[in-house]
Amino acid sequence: MADEVVEGLKGKFGDAIIDIYEKSPDKTYVTVAPPRLPDVAEYLYKDLGARFSIASGMHMAHGFEILYHFALDAKHRFINLRVILDSEKPSIDSCAKRVPATEWIEREMWELLGIEFRGHPDMRHLLLTDDWPEGNYPLRQDWKDWREGGENGSEK
Repeated sequence: MADEVVEGLKGKFGDAIIDIYEKSPDKTYVTVAPPRLPDVAEYLYKDLGARFSIASGMHMAHGFEILYHFALDAKHRFINLRVILDSEKPSIDSCAKRVPATEWIEREMWELLGIEFRGHPDMRHLLLTDDWPEGNYPLRQDWKDWREGGENGSEK
């Protein structure tokens, strides 16, 4: 069921909208072309007054999937922006300068999944130790714990 929020997204970002899935009357998933994600996120946040809730990143068979979850509290709606990134070199422009609350979760996805967030203002470890081996991403499907003889990262 389309509404003014979905119609507004289609009207403003039609070229960037790959798919819209209405899971329920209060939950909509909008698949966005990765280069336009910061624009769409900023529109939800600044123009529509949506509250950024959280983002989640997953390593899937078809690539890396990121969901940015926004709440439109007055409308009792969640708009979930979805992007799919390349498996070999996952990289996307950061939303942190436009939607400041995304800063920490992008750092977390970088260190745990190895997704590059271009233009992020503070890309340093958040959860893992500063000496964590580069290239060792524990939430990837192919991760093997280097402490147990796995092949990801260097040995300590």
